[in-house]
Amino acid sequence: MEKKCGCWAVLKRGVRGSCKSSASKDSANTIPRTSLVYDAATETRYLNASNRELCAPNEAQLSSDKPNPPTSESKTPCQLLQFSFQELKAATGNFRPDSILGEGGFGYVFKGWIEENGTAPAKPGSGITVAVKSLKPDGLQGHREWVAEVDFLGQLHHPNLVKLIGYCIEDDQRLLVYEFMTRGSLENHLFRRTIPLPWSNRIKIALGAAKGLAFLHNGPEPVIYRDFKTSNILLDSEYNAKLSDFGLAKAGPRGDKTHVSTRVVGTYGYAAPEYVMTGHLTSKSDVYSFGVVLLEILTGRRSMDKKRPSGEQNLVTWARPYLADNKRKPPYQLVDPRLELNYSLRGVQKVSQLAYNCLSRDSKSRPTMDEVVKVLTPLQDLNDLAILSHHSRLSQQGRRKKKSDGTPQITYTHCKSIRDSPLNTGKQHYR
Repeated sequence: MEKKCGCWAVLKRGVRGSCKSSASKDSANTIPRTSLVYDAATETRYLNASNRELCAPNEAQLSSDKPNPPTSESKTPCQLLQFSFQELKAATGNFRPDSILGEGGFGYVFKGWIEENGTAPAKPGSGITVAVKSLKPDGLQGHREWVAEVDFLGQLHHPNLVKLIGYCIEDDQRLLVYEFMTRGSLENHLFRRTIPLPWSNRIKIALGAAKGLAFLHNGPEPVIYRDFKTSNILLDSEYNAKLSDFGLAKAGPRGDKTHVSTRVVGTYGYAAPEYVMTGHLTSKSDVYSFGVVLLEILTGRRSMDKKRPSGEQNLVTWARPYLADNKRKPPYQLVDPRLELNYSLRGVQKVSQLAYNCLSRDSKSRPTMDEVVKVLTPLQDLNDLAILSHHSRLSQQGRRKKKSDGTPQITYTHCKSIRDSPLNTGKQHYR
């Protein structure tokens, strides 16, 4: 039988125990959601493991600050499935090592299967594929972060946010259940795969992630994500981006307040400088982090990479001169070399300028995420691939030389978008 329990019943009990639902009690906890919902079909996804230390390498974590769980009066109940520990143990094959999807300071993420209409475990390959995030009792992510995850993902629904299915809280066990993500994280595609992520997919992912942040910032109760990075951007089978891991999310300022004062947490290399220095958190802090990720998407480089020369280890520091003076230092020099010439010329210019604006040292000068979405949206349909321009120049040079050996010249037909380009389909046309 499907078990449901209002989230806040769990949060109020805290570490004292789990919800004890029964047929007689379910009716009291099946209040329809009145929280902010984006009504659209969601794709499958998995939660990628990630660390959240905001400190230089080999240094201690600056803070373990986590958001306080709101009172039961501040939110409406949500309807997440309540799993027993034994159900999740069976669903993951006793948490066997070969089912691990990832790990981080919080613990592990396991692949599992559950029945479609309930919490019962299913045989591998049947039912619904899920990702089960298990919190270590002594892990970096504590109970209050676990509560924050249930808080936000239990009530916020949008195509670009990961879907939380349910939870388990028994004794010292804390687990969260998400739908499985077939293509993993953006981090894996940018930095851990030999085949480069195509330019069109990079733009699609950036746009989807931007829409997710814009949704969080513009709700009736604004939310500051606070941990925007490539490992927290998950991809479905169609490369649609979804934000995951809301353990560090924070309710935004209310009324006439301009910021939220909090201890500094996050990931080194992504946090906005004013937040690191003052602890003042605003939605523009997320915008800065988005600018860092946009640079990673553009360059194929990590935000921090100790393996590179000293002047190139910090991505923002290295890239800023190219972004600030694009006449002396063209932005094309920033492009991931693995893309070769398979990128949009105008797209690179627009993305570079957008990254520069998002990374402004003056937080007030940064764009809103709505403005970011407006800039990125038309970039999906640009067809001015650099390689087409290159071949066009070669073709013109060839005509001037008036070749007479009869060798066919490769030409390309006009395409409506990057996705329709012959370079993506492998089609070549000869004359």
